Amino acid sequence: MNNSVSLSGSLDFLNLGELLNLLGTNGSSGMLRVKSSYKAEAGLVYLDKGNPINATNGSLSGMDAIFSLFGWTDGEFEFVQEDPSCEKTINKSRMEIILDGLRLLDEGKIEKLGPKTGASTQDEPAAISGQVPLIKGPLVDYSYVVDEEGFYDGDEIVQEGNHGDWIWVILEGMAEISKQTASGSIEILRIGDGAFLGSVAALISGGRVRTATVKAVGNVQLGMLDSQLLANELANVSADFKSLLNSVDSRLKQVVEMAVKTKENQNNPESYIEGKKQLIKQGHEEERLFIIKNGDAVIARQTDNGYVPLAQLKKGDFFGRIPFLDMGHEPYSAAVFSADNLKLAAVDVKKLESEHQGLSSTLKNIIGHMATSVSVSTMVTCNFQKQKA
Repeated sequence: MNNSVSLSGSLDFLNLGELLNLLGTNGSSGMLRVKSSYKAEAGLVYLDKGNPINATNGSLSGMDAIFSLFGWTDGEFEFVQEDPSCEKTINKSRMEIILDGLRLLDEGKIEKLGPKTGASTQDEPAAISGQVPLIKGPLVDYSYVVDEEGFYDGDEIVQEGNHGDWIWVILEGMAEISKQTASGSIEILRIGDGAFLGSVAALISGGRVRTATVKAVGNVQLGMLDSQLLANELANVSADFKSLLNSVDSRLKQVVEMAVKTKENQNNPESYIEGKKQLIKQGHEEERLFIIKNGDAVIARQTDNGYVPLAQLKKGDFFGRIPFLDMGHEPYSAAVFSADNLKLAAVDVKKLESEHQGLSSTLKNIIGHMATSVSVSTMVTCNFQKQKA
């Protein structure tokens, strides 16, 4: 094996979705080479800080190439760490790529390349119509786990409306996250091994009201993280970094609420952007990050069914490009609409990125999980809108 290869193995052990998730949570940069005895040429995926930026598979490139590689159910892979030098042609978030790829594979829209067994070797749940997406996390750092607790199938782990500031990590098993409505419970997503339960914002400003219900799906083993250790670490970051975390936490809650409103037909999408001007166009380059000093703004994704509102931002909220967080929002996958009274200030992104780099891997993983949850909840909201249409 080449000395520069930092990860290699069999697709029987890790499929492409799991590989992209693993490399993403580690923030890896380099080239993933996928090889199959059923194909003469290898498929290549280029990553920058954990996010796919380009791919090739024969005559295919970009999104077409990376989706086609989800059909490679038999073969080997190797990842070479290096600075990517290719052109960036992929702007979708990592989690959207994973879920879309698995959905297309499940729907038979991606050709499978492997033994003709008639059975799928993919066991990763996909975000297909009517099926809830699953988020997993990286390997757990047990030095942060201070206690463990088990739950049985159907047990309520968290009740919506209760208070709490602890954070759990799923050591084994799966749990569903749902919202309670007048017409019943709406399941938003599921989380599995390595995913987190709890709000990082609660570590900054004390206990928060739990905004969703969490139930065990099958037997679940949870590890309670050392909240004091995490809070002490956050106490050393700047006020801007804490404000950014609070803003992302707020955005996640709003996207989930938008999902519920969309599912319950309580939303009029046009009313959110009516009278507002488009400040950042979806898909356009925008390297800057801003904090709102006055006024308000709306994040909305343009889809085949029109704009889907995702979050309403206010004073103290951030928008723009955050290089170390992939929420699947602006600038590539959502637009920003602003009111006439909006006043902004540019934020020193490099300083925030440096602070993020200095955090423990556990805290970075918690923050990354929050951003991934925003991305997946956004897909759920857009899917609800599609079902209405």
